[in-house]
Amino acid sequence: MGLLSILRKLKSTPDQEVRILLLGLDNGGKTTLLKQLASEDISHITPTQGFNIKSVQSQGFKLNVWDIGGQRKIRPYWRNYFENTDVLIYVIDSADRKRFEETGQELAELLDEEKLNGVPVLIFANKQDLLTAAPASEIAEGLNLHTIRDRVWQIQSCSALTGEGIQEGMNWVCKSVNAKKK
Repeated sequence: MGLLSILRKLKSTPDQEVRILLLGLDNGGKTTLLKQLASEDISHITPTQGFNIKSVQSQGFKLNVWDIGGQRKIRPYWRNYFENTDVLIYVIDSADRKRFEETGQELAELLDEEKLNGVPVLIFANKQDLLTAAPASEIAEGLNLHTIRDRVWQIQSCSALTGEGIQEGMNWVCKSVNAKKK
């Protein structure tokens, strides 16, 4: 897997940059997901207090992933990162059912943001490796994703811990970015 294979698929014009915003509630697995994408060690991850950025350059192509902390006190600052976003990746802890309503409200607010109008959104239903995880179809239904009409969206089951499902989600991101740029 890794970012290089994703970059090769995405590359359609020289020096093309893709800005990906990685959001979700705290403890959803955003940083683990980002480190998994970058093929980095995921054994020691601490809560993100501000943000993490991973950029990879390959053959004149640059993918910038912005991982912003999801604690309640940080969320009002998310809007500072909306400008020029090509894709929004929203990560949900599929096993934390008590927070489904809260995560749904945050996602709905993001989808209403003017600066994110029309931006493709990938929802990673993370932590599918846990027995208590809700399936992606149940999460999609609970969040009323079927009512989203102003952009392309996808929900993808995944486990940031095992890496399962991440490649499929990133393949969707690649297709969406290429379709949007044309």
